[in-house]
Amino acid sequence: MAAAQNGTVILKNFINGQWIEAGGKEALEVPNPATGKVLAKVVLSTKEDVQRAVRAAQLAFQKWKDVPVPKRARILYKYHHLLTEHHEELTRLIVQENGKAYKEAYGEVQRGIECVEFASGAPTLMMGETLSCIAEEIDSEMFRYPLGVVGGIAPFNFPMMVPLWMFPLAIACGNTFVLKPSERTPILANRLAELFAEAGAPAGVLNIVHGSRDVVNGLLEHEDVRAISFVGSQPVAKYVYERAAKEGKRVQALSGAKNHHIVMPDADIEKAVQHIITSAFGSAGQRCMACSAVVVVGDNDSFVRVLKEKADTLIIGDGMEDEVLLTPVIRQSHRERVMHYIEAGVKEGAVLVRDGRKDMTGMPEGTFIGPTIFDRVTPEMIIAKDEIFAPVLSLLHAADLDEALLYIRKSRYGNGATIYSKDAKAIRKFREEADAGMLGVNVGVPATMAFFPFSGWKDSFYGDLHVNGKDGVNFFTRKKMITSRFDF
Repeated sequence: MAAAQNGTVILKNFINGQWIEAGGKEALEVPNPATGKVLAKVVLSTKEDVQRAVRAAQLAFQKWKDVPVPKRARILYKYHHLLTEHHEELTRLIVQENGKAYKEAYGEVQRGIECVEFASGAPTLMMGETLSCIAEEIDSEMFRYPLGVVGGIAPFNFPMMVPLWMFPLAIACGNTFVLKPSERTPILANRLAELFAEAGAPAGVLNIVHGSRDVVNGLLEHEDVRAISFVGSQPVAKYVYERAAKEGKRVQALSGAKNHHIVMPDADIEKAVQHIITSAFGSAGQRCMACSAVVVVGDNDSFVRVLKEKADTLIIGDGMEDEVLLTPVIRQSHRERVMHYIEAGVKEGAVLVRDGRKDMTGMPEGTFIGPTIFDRVTPEMIIAKDEIFAPVLSLLHAADLDEALLYIRKSRYGNGATIYSKDAKAIRKFREEADAGMLGVNVGVPATMAFFPFSGWKDSFYGDLHVNGKDGVNFFTRKKMITSRFDF
């Protein structure tokens, strides 16, 4: 899966069951965000590398599509077993290359395993439907078939879970797959491919091509790639959707977020703060379901005080250290971007209740920034509108639930939202009127399980069928209808 060059590991592509050097000339370092230590280098592949991978996947598809569905499921059962067996190893790989805390990484591995578990139910998931006597002596049947070669483009923030949202279900449905992991977190993807091959997956069924823009465009342009599954930033998601759709491909492009948490006057402040702290600052705020804006309903100054007190106690550091919650952001360039947002918030007149920049003094090597909290934020401020993707939390205030819901409605994003309350009437109103696809009631991160769709709305998603659940099955299959007459 890698070669050594001057003592540095050089990651290879995985094509047709073999580890192959990429054809590109540019290589990026893959550092541990907590220490700055270089873990490996990844060569940015070319469009020719993509063509080689797609060709291998296309050849593999000719046989894989005819493999009985139960046999596909047995390979996934074996893969599930191997991932479970290597849970600890995979967790440590995530901590090293992504930087997130051990507990967060452990949970990510579990969520990825659950995706494979869901895909292992392929014999049930691939079932069609029948109806006899749609007319006299005429029956109708629906069968599911795979699409062909599918491409996946994954982000840095969930290097295991998101790829496992994609390729296990696609492959269970009879497709073959070309995965482009994030060039920022490419190491774990190679290990996933290694274990999949060990589980018995035939050569060419899963292929890994490392790289950046050229690989993305190579997948979007290739006529043999029938569908694209993407997770990443909003501008890139929109580009992927428009470009792939123009080429006649199916697309599911998961995008940015600005998730609002509403704290009602009757909420248990201590419990609400604990959920918000974990949601906003866990994984350094680098997840599309993170709480990034809190709407405090009514006069509740005690909430701000308790929130700051709790944030002051957070332990910042390397994710492998005990009790650490707040870990580094992915790269120095991203930290600098976060600094600009903090400066913008101050200039716009928000009250900087807690300045995470001060936590960086005396910190070890690594791209750390402490929990940052702005109060008295208004909806038109840039820090209230943009996805910052960092441990920066904005506090807005609303007179009542209607005004709080208006803030959510005005946001361009619609991934998730949460309410903290014991009032059944308020909770139901929130459920019916909150303009987001994944809602939480007294839950900090209302992310769905693998058997439900990850259903972002508005600019948080481009496409029609979401990842996971029945949506995922429908995305990765096409239907064939058979109408039969029996009195012929």
